[in-house]
Amino acid sequence: MVVAESPAPPSGDQPTPALPAAGSSFYLAMRVLPRARREAMYAVYAFCRAVDDIADDGGPREPRRAALARWRADIDRLFDGTVTPATRDLAEPTRRFGLRREDYHAVIDGMAMDLDADLRAPDWATLDLYCDRVASAVGRLSVRIFGIEPKVGDRLSHHLGRALQLTNILRDLDEDAESGRLYLPREALQNAGIAIDGRAPSAILLEPRLEEACRKVADRAAEHFAEASRIMARCPRRVVRAPRLMEAAYRRILADLTARGFASPRERVRINKLRLVGALLRYGIV
Repeated sequence: MVVAESPAPPSGDQPTPALPAAGSSFYLAMRVLPRARREAMYAVYAFCRAVDDIADDGGPREPRRAALARWRADIDRLFDGTVTPATRDLAEPTRRFGLRREDYHAVIDGMAMDLDADLRAPDWATLDLYCDRVASAVGRLSVRIFGIEPKVGDRLSHHLGRALQLTNILRDLDEDAESGRLYLPREALQNAGIAIDGRAPSAILLEPRLEEACRKVADRAAEHFAEASRIMARCPRRVVRAPRLMEAAYRRILADLTARGFASPRERVRINKLRLVGALLRYGIV
C-alpha cells in the first residue's frame, strides 16, 4: 500500500494506519516480497491495524461495535463490486490474489471477541477460536498473496498463526493485564492450582505457579511452530521466504521467553536485531 497521497479514512472514522515500523519483523519479512505482493500485504496490514485499533481504543463499546459493523458492510460491498474509501487499497489485492470474504470477516470477528467482553482466562477451545480469527485468518489472506497453493497455505496458516499468537500472548502478559485481559487458558491456570474467578488479571500474574501455566502455552506454541516448519519445508523456497522470516523471529522470541521465565517481575523480551538480520540473510535471499 505505497501511495503518494494520504488514504481516505475508513468507515468508523478510524484513520488508516501507517506502514509497519521499519526494522520490525513484519516489515523486514514483507520487504523480501516482489512489489505487487508487498503492497498487497501492506494493504492487508492496514486493514488489520484499523479493526484492531477499534477493538483496543477504549471508550464506549457501542460506537466501536458500530465501527466494526461498518467495516463488515464495507467488505461485503467490496465483494459485491462496490469499493468504498475504507476498502480502496484492498480492492486490487483482493481481485488479483483471490482473497476471501470469509477470511476478512473472521478477522473482524476476532476483534469483536475482544470488544464484546475483555477475555479473561478463556478455555482452550475459545482461545483456539480467538487465535484462528485474529492470526490464522490473517495468514489465510497472506498465503494467497505469497503464492502458496491454497490447501497447503491454509494448513500453514492454521499452525503458524497459532504459534505467532500464542507467542504474542506470552510476551504481552503484563500489557494485556493493564487492559483487563488475560489470554492464558483457564485449564492451564487451574491445573497449576491458580484460582481465577473474580480476580484481576494483574493479581493472577503474581501467582508463584504461573510459570507452570505459561509453560503449557509455550509447549503448544512450539508444537505449532514445528508443524509449520514441516509444511514450509515441502514448499518452494520462493513462496515461503516471508513466513520463514516471521517464524524465525517469533521462534526466537519464544525461546527467549522460556529462558527468561514467567515469574514476576518480567523483563520485556524484544527481537534481537542481529538475529533478525541473520534470518533475513538465510531466508530473504534466494
